[in-house]
Amino acid sequence: MKEIKWPLLLICIAIPLVSGSLSGLAIADHISSWYSTLNKPSFNPPNYLFGPVWSVLYILMGIGLYLILQTPKSAMRTKSIMLFAVQLILNLSWSFIFFNAQSPFAALIIIGILWIAILMMMIYFHTLSPIASYLQIPYLLWVSFASVLNAAIWLLNK
Repeated sequence: MKEIKWPLLLICIAIPLVSGSLSGLAIADHISSWYSTLNKPSFNPPNYLFGPVWSVLYILMGIGLYLILQTPKSAMRTKSIMLFAVQLILNLSWSFIFFNAQSPFAALIIIGILWIAILMMMIYFHTLSPIASYLQIPYLLWVSFASVLNAAIWLLNK
């Protein structure tokens, strides 16, 4: 078993955590104003649940990135890191499109692309580190649920 490179691990975890936190701060006003006025389905979780869930998912993303960075340099590793960056950008974009642009339909398109990007990232991760890929399963499941929730909100408010 390799020795853990703590500074790198902490940086890898901080990247998604900090970006998610900044996104949360940028949309906070819209949650208490615009989002609270929307019709939501019965399975909509309470708002207080989103922060802890996303924090865990961002930590798992960061650990996955760390595991990929521990693999030998290769074209597959480079593609895996690029897919990580793409899915993180899409993840953050969804928040701005849904909340700031107040567009559940456009956000539904983004979350569909995000779902594909996560799946592709997991496939690429798996070739280098199956554990890094398995750590993303809760993320894919949550985004699957969020996709259904996003679609329901769009349908209930169009």
